[in-house]
Amino acid sequence: MIPICEALENAARIGGKTGLNCIAGLIDTNDVDRIVAKSSPAGPLAGVPVLVKDNIDVEGFPTTAGSLVLEDNFSVNDARVIRNLRRNGAVIIGKTNLTEFANYVSPLMPCGYSSRGGQVIHAVNKELNPLGSSTGSAVAVAAGIVPMAVGTDTCHSITACAWGNGICGLKPPAGVLSQEGILPISRTLDSAGAMAMNMTDTLRLYSAMRDEPLPEIRPKTPADLRIAVNVFQADVNDDEKKTFLDELIRFLKAKGARMREVNEPFAPQVATIMKWEFRPSLEEYLKKSAASLKTLEEIVAYYEANPETMMKYGDGFLRGALDETVDGSLTGTEYLEAMEARKKAIREIQGEISEYDAVLMTGPTSIMHFCGLPTVTVAFDRKDTNGVRQTVILYGKDECRLYAAALAIEELVNRHTSL
Repeated sequence: MIPICEALENAARIGGKTGLNCIAGLIDTNDVDRIVAKSSPAGPLAGVPVLVKDNIDVEGFPTTAGSLVLEDNFSVNDARVIRNLRRNGAVIIGKTNLTEFANYVSPLMPCGYSSRGGQVIHAVNKELNPLGSSTGSAVAVAAGIVPMAVGTDTCHSITACAWGNGICGLKPPAGVLSQEGILPISRTLDSAGAMAMNMTDTLRLYSAMRDEPLPEIRPKTPADLRIAVNVFQADVNDDEKKTFLDELIRFLKAKGARMREVNEPFAPQVATIMKWEFRPSLEEYLKKSAASLKTLEEIVAYYEANPETMMKYGDGFLRGALDETVDGSLTGTEYLEAMEARKKAIREIQGEISEYDAVLMTGPTSIMHFCGLPTVTVAFDRKDTNGVRQTVILYGKDECRLYAAALAIEELVNRHTSL
């Protein structure tokens, strides 16, 4: 693992404003001993430097969600997932930039941009979209600044930027990790999650974020793998990704995996749930925070009163959450219908995939986030023409079966470099 001082040096040099711009703030090098002493010296992550997305409370840092409007929101306590990490030995060395408000300011905002942090640059190729909203965390891992980083995921905010930067990412089942001390979008859909270069380290980080550790996860044997292939929107991939996915499916079948196709579509109700839950979820967090502005109405007013700094890409999501919901309550017909549709989808999707260890996503869909299913991005040693490691996104009904399948697929593919 990377020593703490080396990680800090890398973060300042590579991840700072003259480099990839993925760093929102770092501990002082003169304060390293005190910060290290806050973590268990004997935990499973003892001495491992970890960076944290800047919408999660870390004592001594502001939690800004990348917005200038929250620069005064200094955290006096750690979020619960951060307390768990320290209890398990991780050393929190700083925070990462993100898409502003976890990509809930405007549909026009580029991934990785924020008014406070500027634009995060892709870890491998500056011309590529860094994707997601946990962008700085993904880039910091992909660039080798830290071995592990924490993100949050509402709808592909971890899995997409892991996919785009060639690393592993994990969004656990809804409700498994505490949301205490995390600036929210949707209490129904949000979750913190883990990012690392391989599945083993990703699972180690996730286990350390939990109140109770994961049970031991071992790779499934190839002949025991049961994989569903979600073919929804598979045709939108470019030729290189299509070829890789086709080769992967043939390879897994040849190794004995039992596979069949499913068609599990995009869930438009995700946007409805986010819009209705954003205001009450945000204001619940702000009420307990050090931020001077405590309501969405005050925040929108600040954006629109400062167009040069705050309105580069507009504020469509913020304005919609303010104007198109009912006083922050969760009583609107549109919202209630979306939540009923979610209950129905959970029953149907869980029933359809219950016998499978994992579902392989071949085209963009949000069904796994709509249903609160565990989801992972698995990265392989094979690189695409841009020099980024090839990745796939898997989801499933049971998290332990999913992680065992992900470990198996990672191991199989990396052992057979001809794929």
